Amino acid sequence: MQDGQEPAAWGGVEPEAAQRLLTAGVEAFAERGYHATTTRDIAGRAGMSPAALYIHFKTKEELLFRISRVGHERARAIIAAAAESEGPAGERLARAVRAFARWHAEHHTTARVVQYELAALGEEHYAEIVALRRDIDRLVRGIIEDGVRDGEFAVADVPGTALAVLSLCVDVARWFSASGSRPPDELAALYADLVGRMVAAPAAPAAPAAPKRSGRKRGARK
Repeated sequence: MQDGQEPAAWGGVEPEAAQRLLTAGVEAFAERGYHATTTRDIAGRAGMSPAALYIHFKTKEELLFRISRVGHERARAIIAAAAESEGPAGERLARAVRAFARWHAEHHTTARVVQYELAALGEEHYAEIVALRRDIDRLVRGIIEDGVRDGEFAVADVPGTALAVLSLCVDVARWFSASGSRPPDELAALYADLVGRMVAAPAAPAAPAAPKRSGRKRGARK
């Protein structure tokens, strides 16, 4: 089953016809871009008439908004699960990066639309998506701040580092191909390791060895 076509990808969207339109919208927007895609093209890919699209979505922009909102809500849930899990900050950050990078690889077509068609959203819809993105950023910053506080991380610029971590994962959607040589799990593990190295505090220097004492007593002659 191709990226974006599994019903679970649209968490809670009903009915099934609306899911088909979301999938068709993802395919069309990813292939042609939002502005070059027509409602007729979307409906045709879903096996429906153009008029049927308006039963479920008032406009093409509303369909894009629904795609973007579902994707960002899924991303926030992934990050929140890692941020709220047990363990030190390093482990939680690794979980977040692995899950976030893997999602962008496994759902690269959907994620590409979710992440790179934001400018096409109307003002109110754009503001709602920006709020979700800020929440995601806040969760990642929280993990990093915990690591800095506990001495596990050495990070001078927490907001900038959080942005770098998220950008690294998001960019996977731009270039990832299912036919590539590196599977999503392997890529996710690599990114978690890279981020861990980026934030890790340097190891404390080893204590100097005590000077060796001679076995001879002071004043002893040879």
